[in-house]
Amino acid sequence: MSITVLPFGALQGRTAQLYTITNASGASVSLCDFGAHLVSVRVPDRTGHLGDVCLGFENAAAYDQIEYSFFGGTIGRVGNRIADGKFTLNGKEYSLYQNNASNSLHGGQFGFDRRWWDGAITGENQVTFTRISPDGEENYPGTMQVSVCFTWTEDNTLRIAYKAVSDQDTLCNLTNHAYFNLGNTADILDHEVMVCADTITAVREDLIPTGIDAPVDGLPCDLRSPTVIRDGLARSQEYPIMISAKGYDFNYPIPGEGLRLCATAYAADSGRLMEVFTTEPCMQLYTGQYMDADGRGGVHYGAHGGFAMETQHHPDAIHHPQFPSIVLKANDTYQTVTEYRFSVK
Repeated sequence: MSITVLPFGALQGRTAQLYTITNASGASVSLCDFGAHLVSVRVPDRTGHLGDVCLGFENAAAYDQIEYSFFGGTIGRVGNRIADGKFTLNGKEYSLYQNNASNSLHGGQFGFDRRWWDGAITGENQVTFTRISPDGEENYPGTMQVSVCFTWTEDNTLRIAYKAVSDQDTLCNLTNHAYFNLGNTADILDHEVMVCADTITAVREDLIPTGIDAPVDGLPCDLRSPTVIRDGLARSQEYPIMISAKGYDFNYPIPGEGLRLCATAYAADSGRLMEVFTTEPCMQLYTGQYMDADGRGGVHYGAHGGFAMETQHHPDAIHHPQFPSIVLKANDTYQTVTEYRFSVK
């Protein structure tokens, strides 16, 4: 194992740092202290050729210039949507920045993906980013100490461990918003995806939950068996919300507890397989239908250029007491783990 640290461009009067962890086979992950971004994941295809399966940019400034696309960023304080940009906690109403129509999305105007973190090498194959989110940041209560630890293994597993403590009751729902393309083409339409979920969180047209986790039986969002994304999209008329969403952008509750398999993705042309394990109760599958950016190497990331599998609690959970709570009580510790395991078949 080796870890290198190199400059990754300047923004806001600072020079960003790029940490690259490389294992004995040459497979690697790269991480940036601006936004605690996952910048790159280089893993082999079935011929042994290393390729980057994580969509990203040439320097840190580019991540700050792409508005609300969240490529590889650490998302917080609250991932996903909060209806009407408002919530009430301990009898007090808080108003948030509305960056998704009337809703607040992925932490607001300047979420954790737009903040500087302190990076440190904390093991031979491990980099940890920490920051203090001050009381009132994006109008969330409490001073929160946050850490995100990235570990890269010899068998090409990326482990992300999140930890947070606040001095006041607040909300917390952290995730990573990496976009992946495991194949050799410009889109992910021919990827096969599988999600270990019997239900899907029903949503309104603006993707705010109705409060019900509904059975997936017979719907194009039933992904319990490997399903080609293109084939699922072709059935969108059978689940009208897929038409308004222009694809998959749904929360799937994952049965069970502890670190368990929640989803897989496979690209037949390259043979690359990604398995996602998490301790979180849910995962959001987003098929990148609104993607439009010029990325690394001058490659244009267009619609369906990548997919995201964001482990999380339910969207808008603060307004739905039947969902697992995202309230982090003062001095309690928030801890979750997600693993992305890469292999070939």
